[in-house]
Amino acid sequence: MSGALDLAFAVGGSIDKKGVKSAVEQYENYHGYFGGDEETRKANYNDMVSKYYDLSTSFYEYGWGESFHFANSFASITGLCNCEYQIRRGKELNQLAGLSESCNMVMGDFMKMPFPDNTFDAIYAIEATCHAPDVLGCYKEIYRALKPGQCFAAYEWCLTDHFDPTNESHQKTKALIELGDGLPDIRTTNQCLEALRLAGFEVVWAKDFALDSPVPWYLPLDPRRLSMTSFRLTAVGRVITKTIVKTLEFVHLAPEGSGIVSSVLEKAAEGLVEGGRKEIFTPNYFFLARKPL
Repeated sequence: MSGALDLAFAVGGSIDKKGVKSAVEQYENYHGYFGGDEETRKANYNDMVSKYYDLSTSFYEYGWGESFHFANSFASITGLCNCEYQIRRGKELNQLAGLSESCNMVMGDFMKMPFPDNTFDAIYAIEATCHAPDVLGCYKEIYRALKPGQCFAAYEWCLTDHFDPTNESHQKTKALIELGDGLPDIRTTNQCLEALRLAGFEVVWAKDFALDSPVPWYLPLDPRRLSMTSFRLTAVGRVITKTIVKTLEFVHLAPEGSGIVSSVLEKAAEGLVEGGRKEIFTPNYFFLARKPL
């Protein structure tokens, strides 16, 4: 129950608790699922993505834990994020883990990075540059901030060659993923590779790791799956979480609109599973690129 209370109290991040409902409604209106359009999302990507992570971070922590994606190394790392709440939360967790000296968090926009040219020995992005309104512009900024001869590695969220833009079902699945995951648009794998080359990178290696995975990447989100180790991610676990959130909202322990946030993230899971089953979407497209000397 303490986890559910932590979730409820943190919903909205830096957004005033009285403004959570209007924030999530505004976020929804950016997306095609609710009548929004791609150009509006791209023009307002900073607000849209920041709102998404303000609204969703506590749910991610509740379901996935405090460490997103991977363990820390002995390298000195600078994280860039446009969400004030995630910056603050990241600094808190780094301090608790004793990593404040090696992990720095910077508030900024990756389309206009607050770093001088040729600053970093390496740059990586994991499920991050998919939020960019213009992938070429984003890769150009990464190229600028990277030292010559050094590498940029990323996991991108992409549409696969199986995606058919004339297929209405495919378009609906794409719209669900964009809504549930704060994306202005979803690029194809080929569009990402072309953008890397146009930005000036040499593409060293690229592979969709979803293709030969022995286990479907979307399995943890599949509502048909039963698991005691990740119970909160199962269909039953999600129903329980949704019920708890609505109850806490009803008794005013969670801000008004928390239930809507939960529903948006449910749509994310639905879209991702559909995209995986149809083989039209991958979150596992990896590439390694080098900035020439």
